[in-house]
Amino acid sequence: MALLLGRRSEKMKKSGMGMQFRKEELTRRQQLRRHITSSQIIVLGFAAVILIGALLLMLPVASREPGGATFADSLFTSTSAVCVTGLVVQDTGTYWTAFGQAVIISLIQIGGLGIVTMAVTVVRLSGRRIGLMQRSFMQDSISAPQVGGIVRLTNFIIRTTIMIELLGAAIMMPTFIHDFGIGKGIWYAVFHSISAFCNAGFDLMGVNGKFSSIVQYVNNPVISLTIAGLIIVGGIGFLVWDDVASHRLHFKAYRLQSKVAITVTVVLLVLPTLYFYSGEAQALPSAAGGHFLAAFFQAVTPRTAGFNTVNLLAFSDVGVGLFIVLMLIGGSPGSTAGGMKTTTIAVLAAESLAVFRQSGSIHFFDRRVAEDVVRTAAAIFLMYVMLCVGGGMIISRIEGISLLTCLFETASAIGTVGLTLGITPQLGLVSRFILVLLMYFGRVGGLTVIFAVSRGNHSHSQWPQEPITVG
Repeated sequence: MALLLGRRSEKMKKSGMGMQFRKEELTRRQQLRRHITSSQIIVLGFAAVILIGALLLMLPVASREPGGATFADSLFTSTSAVCVTGLVVQDTGTYWTAFGQAVIISLIQIGGLGIVTMAVTVVRLSGRRIGLMQRSFMQDSISAPQVGGIVRLTNFIIRTTIMIELLGAAIMMPTFIHDFGIGKGIWYAVFHSISAFCNAGFDLMGVNGKFSSIVQYVNNPVISLTIAGLIIVGGIGFLVWDDVASHRLHFKAYRLQSKVAITVTVVLLVLPTLYFYSGEAQALPSAAGGHFLAAFFQAVTPRTAGFNTVNLLAFSDVGVGLFIVLMLIGGSPGSTAGGMKTTTIAVLAAESLAVFRQSGSIHFFDRRVAEDVVRTAAAIFLMYVMLCVGGGMIISRIEGISLLTCLFETASAIGTVGLTLGITPQLGLVSRFILVLLMYFGRVGGLTVIFAVSRGNHSHSQWPQEPITVG
């Protein structure tokens, strides 16, 4: 009896120790979840998907290269796809097999909608409940103004994305079927619709000439206007969609962010179109209709899309400089586009005007903008310019290429655009790695990276103030 009681006591002791261990493990996990910020989740999520994509593209079945693609080529392509950039070192249509192309377009779709959005969609499909932490991650992922209604907004984004991409594919399908046959025509329509909507710029037209993009459709309004429309809709921002769906054409009822995004987008489409039409005639088709269509498309595509219908080498230095500016600005917040964003440039322009007028604050549409938003915009602008110029100077020094050409490539990378003057496939490993970092930084977002690695300073104490002259 004593032996039995002793064994039972020993079992209870071990059971108690096991329960204590499980409680401590649960506590550690809860603390870890609290310490992992949404910025870190986004940064690590993008990195994980890029690595998985690179490993898949290295498989022999993914490329037409004997033995499979190298890790360097696979990593560059995966980064470009997940970061919806479009810069490539191997022609997508001729180098990668159907499996490889399917991997690339899957990575583009994940990167375009955002890692967190796709993960939450999977959770929703599995029937699991979405907690407050996941809702907070979703809010940061799509730049939503508040947590409330975030699940409804995410569902709206997924449904609308599928509808728009299917519509774009349906419009382009007859043309592609006529040019490439039924099987390839359907696949090309779906591939280019997703690529255009996600502002990725990947294309399969290398079958007609490597790295040719969609130059053969420069005078085709169906393909050119459809792809341009998908680029604009994808880059305008998810919140703008929600406002349009909720308020239709009642512009005054839109959020301030939507109003600013739409206004700046219209300006950045109209003015560059007029310049390209009148000032870059040597690079555009001579026919009147094709001339204007090509001018409009070149105004759209630098907004982080990466398709081109004309030879970019035919543009003047001023035209190339305008491309660089448009690529750095990019699309709108909470969209499939990259760049420093339309709202950022609008806030900086308004702040400059306020300084010139000696006004105390800036405002849009009878709404005042907070000072911390202005500071954030200035920080983002400085980071993008420094990284673009710094990366361009390093590549120019290493490769012995003109600085303007290198700045075009680095602006394309950090703006997640994908346009190129043809030097990317010839770059060395160091220069390619610089472009990889710029693409990653541009898609994840500068502030997201900084918030992910910094702990922040919550002290309320301040140093003594002393005047300093600027300007």
